[in-house]
Amino acid sequence: MPDPLDWLDDELADLDSRGLRRKLQVRCGPQRPERVEVGGQSLVNFGSNDYLGLANDPRVVAAAKAAVEEYGFGSGASPLVTGRTDLHAQLERKLAEFEGTEAALLFPTGYAANVGTIAALVGKGDAIYSDELNHASIIDGCRLSGAAIHVYPNQWAAGSRQEDCDRLAALLAAGQHFRRRLIVTDSVFSMHGTFAPLAALAWLSEDYNTMLLVDDAHATGVFGENGRGRCEEDGVESVVHIRVGTLSKALGGHGGFVTGSQRLIDWLANRARPYVFSTAAPAAMAAAGLASLESIEREPERRRRLLELALNLRGRLVLSGLIQPTSLSQIVPLILGEPARTLAATAELRRRGFFVPAIRPPSVPQGQSLLRISLTSMHTEQQVDNLVAALAEVAR
Repeated sequence: MPDPLDWLDDELADLDSRGLRRKLQVRCGPQRPERVEVGGQSLVNFGSNDYLGLANDPRVVAAAKAAVEEYGFGSGASPLVTGRTDLHAQLERKLAEFEGTEAALLFPTGYAANVGTIAALVGKGDAIYSDELNHASIIDGCRLSGAAIHVYPNQWAAGSRQEDCDRLAALLAAGQHFRRRLIVTDSVFSMHGTFAPLAALAWLSEDYNTMLLVDDAHATGVFGENGRGRCEEDGVESVVHIRVGTLSKALGGHGGFVTGSQRLIDWLANRARPYVFSTAAPAAMAAAGLASLESIEREPERRRRLLELALNLRGRLVLSGLIQPTSLSQIVPLILGEPARTLAATAELRRRGFFVPAIRPPSVPQGQSLLRISLTSMHTEQQVDNLVAALAEVAR
């Protein structure tokens, strides 16, 4: 009898031939920057989103343990039934206070927050204006919404986004017949470490009476005087209608959130399907998030050190000719072009004791496969020095 899944053999072989097949990694023990055990190797970790080193902070771990003791692990229901505990509510209030907004809503993941929020805000008869390099969660949310999708360019390598904003302005001018319209962007683009032109987007949003959603996932806890992200850094908090964030990166935990007006949060609690129809995250997640937020507020030196390390690394790689001065964040891409070359570089770095992930299509466009270096505040200057020396030999 024919196997209806036989086609998978050919498709997987095709991925192999193009260097695009992913292999499942196994990590043993905690995720630490100074040492991570992956695939039986002990490596210096330059592949983590734990930007402030909070994932294993004793206070965060203790808060989660205490919550498990009191609440158990699984939440047992969706948040609209009995899954939302007092700890969830407390974290939502704290997130709103931290972000300077009226209210906040927790989602199971940052991915769910983007998908659910976008699809709840726009639909058939509406329009979305999405940056070319937006994260997959934004792209999927746009597709699921049923709205007309207009993708504006991201010429990140040009050093200026003015032409991109001009193109967006033209799209907005031509689309004033739509019922509702939404501009959506990452604030820090996760593969290239570049910034969205938030001030220009805020101006366009106001000029064309368009909703503006900013996903600050890679900026929350890292940028801004108070660690609120790129919206704070660029002074546009008051004109960004919807802010999406995650607890899984600089906060070292798990889950996503949306902050904004009370009426926005009330609407999402009723119409964001990943919120309504997902089991709530464990109370321990909320407890850990509360402890991490306290650390971010009380210990600004964590983000200062992270940004100093990133500035040093970027400067040295620019001077060595390995990268262009495009990234301005803790995410530093080293573009090698083809998947095979990038995989070979990653393998050689692992042989030398470094974990630096190879990023290939569809995570990046064709011809832009890269090594994605992620720094944390817990890295040492010596580890950065050693990485630069290795890259100078491996990536040329």
